[in-house]
Amino acid sequence: HGMPIWGHPRSQVNVIAYPTIASVIGVVLPSLYNPNLCSDESGRGFSEAEVRVTAMIARLVGYDPASAGGLFTFGGTGTLLYGVKLGLERALPGAFQHGIRDDVVLIASRQSHYACLNVAGWLGIGQQNVLLVETNDDNSMNVAHFEQVLCETMSAGRRIAAIIATMGTTDAFGLDDLAAIRTVRDRVCDELNSDYRPHLHADSVIGWAWSVFRDYDFHRNPLGFRGRTTRALAAAANRIRHLTLADSLGVDFHKTGFTPYISSMLLVRDRTAFDGIVRRRETMPYLFHSGTYHPGMFSLETSRGASGVMAALANLLLLGKEGLRALLGHAVEMQSVLREAISARPELSVVNDDNVGPVTLFRAYPDDVDTFQALSRELHEESYAESVHRHNELNARIFDAIQQRAIQGAAIAIGFTSDCRHSTAGEPINALKSYVLSPFVTESQMRSVVEQVLAARREILANFG
Repeated sequence: HGMPIWGHPRSQVNVIAYPTIASVIGVVLPSLYNPNLCSDESGRGFSEAEVRVTAMIARLVGYDPASAGGLFTFGGTGTLLYGVKLGLERALPGAFQHGIRDDVVLIASRQSHYACLNVAGWLGIGQQNVLLVETNDDNSMNVAHFEQVLCETMSAGRRIAAIIATMGTTDAFGLDDLAAIRTVRDRVCDELNSDYRPHLHADSVIGWAWSVFRDYDFHRNPLGFRGRTTRALAAAANRIRHLTLADSLGVDFHKTGFTPYISSMLLVRDRTAFDGIVRRRETMPYLFHSGTYHPGMFSLETSRGASGVMAALANLLLLGKEGLRALLGHAVEMQSVLREAISARPELSVVNDDNVGPVTLFRAYPDDVDTFQALSRELHEESYAESVHRHNELNARIFDAIQQRAIQGAAIAIGFTSDCRHSTAGEPINALKSYVLSPFVTESQMRSVVEQVLAARREILANFG
């Protein structure tokens, strides 16, 4: 009926997890008692659970649980909206009361989530005021270009609501160098004698889960990951361990935390950051007359259910670090198998070979194309634009063919992105996508992805003009 079974090993469409039974129970329980996380007067135990999860994730990413703060919200976009709003109050104190009266911008990478544009529009910053920094071949923010953009922006007197570091891009699992971004921000602010330091928000709704590897012993490798998998996990952990440097960050448990939708949390290193968005108590005369914990004083939402909180808590207690390590490690290991199978075929090429997550982007090419050089030429040679169009059309048709079979249950359901990278000429480059989060997928099923893509390619090339 058009509803994929996300835990099925043949479901490899996007970053959508298969919920555990414990997390499903966590969703059901609040539905029975109907608490509102606006205040602990509606359900103290559920409010305590939110504080407990906040402390657990704060400790996991390297924040001090005693001073950190957090709250669950309406999705990854919600975590970003909160982060930018807090940054807006830092850049323009009093904006919550008086509105935006200055020229304000956001800074993010070209591979950042479109939610950056969405949030800028909804907060009144304006989508045209999102400054996009160039990215490297590994889909991370180009720090040199970031420094240039930051210097030009601050020297011009424009206020920066937030700098967004993407810790796990949606398509390729690109990881920005958060430590370098933080260093550049602090140095430029010192050099310019700035009266504030722009808020640094980590959009880590996907990558947060790799924090479980911060203290994993990669030398002993007790879980027995293969060499390439261990290297990939260590590389990701090396970037993710710097989440502690961000002023705020986002967590989607419904992505890499294996809970049902929606389970998203904003985390701040210093909970006093919420002080700038606290509403006056007299504007809410019908609330907060009992209890001691009232996040409804500063949350955007008045109504916040506890399903996301309880689902997250259930999985943190069920899986722990070891369980998440096993699940994520398996996903990365299966992608390693797929990339090896793709690399063995001269008709195919991996697009994001420099990335180390559970997702592989790849392209198929006609017989007359040297796939060892094709991607580089597509990215860097303007004269190759016509070939880019032709290759894009081939891959789009391959995806359509596989998608039709998958709907009928006859093929593995893979994903597709119409613009994973841009060429120097500005041409979008599309790609087929395999995103693995199912704990049940096997090596043979990963290799069958290649077989099905090649079969669709042969069929299409027979009629491809």
